[in-house]
Amino acid sequence: MTHIGRAFAFAFAALVLLAGPMIARAAEPITIGLSMALTGGLAAVGKSGLLAMQIWAEDTNAKGGLLGRPVKLVYYDDQSNPSTVPGIYTKLIDVDKVDLVISGYATNMVAPAMPIVMQHNRLFFGLFSLGINVEFHYPKYFSMLVFGPDPKPAFSKGWFEIAMAQNPKPQTIALVTADAEFGRNALDGARENVKKIGLKTVYDRAYPPTTVDYTPIIRAVQATNPDVVYVASYPPDTAGLLRAINEIGLKTNMFGGALVGVATAAMRQQLGPLMNGIVITELWEPAKTMEFPGIWDFLKQYQAKAPAEGVDPLGYFLPPFAYAELQILGDAITAVGSLDEDKLAQYMHSHPFKTIVGDITFGPDGEWTEARPIFVQYHGIKGNDLDQFRDDSRITILAPAQFKTGELIWPYNKAREAQ
Repeated sequence: MTHIGRAFAFAFAALVLLAGPMIARAAEPITIGLSMALTGGLAAVGKSGLLAMQIWAEDTNAKGGLLGRPVKLVYYDDQSNPSTVPGIYTKLIDVDKVDLVISGYATNMVAPAMPIVMQHNRLFFGLFSLGINVEFHYPKYFSMLVFGPDPKPAFSKGWFEIAMAQNPKPQTIALVTADAEFGRNALDGARENVKKIGLKTVYDRAYPPTTVDYTPIIRAVQATNPDVVYVASYPPDTAGLLRAINEIGLKTNMFGGALVGVATAAMRQQLGPLMNGIVITELWEPAKTMEFPGIWDFLKQYQAKAPAEGVDPLGYFLPPFAYAELQILGDAITAVGSLDEDKLAQYMHSHPFKTIVGDITFGPDGEWTEARPIFVQYHGIKGNDLDQFRDDSRITILAPAQFKTGELIWPYNKAREAQ
């Protein structure tokens, strides 16, 4: 080999040695850490959200990743138990050293993560977390929930507007919830709305989250003879309360509120006609009025994967929002050109985002600048066949006006019997 050849070979080898670590670093994934309810009472919803996030990761990596790097989810099962959450986020940040953290599903799981995230000064996205940042005002928190800058009263405002538009107007109300973070926040907002419109509260009680028999609660509510009943419940107690009503009856003009879980396929199949007549807060339904760009492309992907994963086969509740959350995070990273969390937070506060659940902008506390819940009534449900929920024929959107698809069936007992 000539002197020039040897010099070229040496230079090439040196270049390879230098480039190797650079290529390795470039190929290192961007890690996004979270806890998720994969077992326990919230698992039916949590697992569907995780699948949506995994679809986003697949879609993103198929397009070349972010900043030239693949994305990777790092997650642990929080077992639907708030006490496990602080340890999980401490591990994600201090041991796994993930690039970014997001929350798992539900207010009760997000709340215990907040102190850990704030202590480490990390960007944080809350998935279906009601009013978590109202007291903290943490500038790096963002919410994937539709209740806007004043989330607690917004959660039930439309529900009460529907009730008060009826003739005769309701005079009395019963308030019921589980004694946990979500229920307390939802009832705080409901009480605020009750006070504004002048309803008389005849029952206001919280039951332990460990409650198994709900018939005493329904009997106690019925004893006060309320015109309307507003409930804030998580999936296990939603089912228990509706079964208790079916067993002993409940005479009231309007029943519902924040019955979390009924939008999931598992609950719809499980409860079937027991849901007839309820009026509840929801986020999205397969109505023509809510066909946002890209929503059905995502749902087709999700529904194709759901059977093998053993998760909600429809995916109308949490999945679109779990996917949209990561759409926003990915778009912000691309626009900023780095993982600098201060710059990402500044960008997310100051720019609009287009997602599969519509256009979203964030206010100072990380809530959506405009509230956009929908209020729906279930009716005409026969048996437990899931196919009857693939369209909106059994669910009427009552409010807001831009999404409305029909009128309220009043009173509750009439709606329970309507086929």
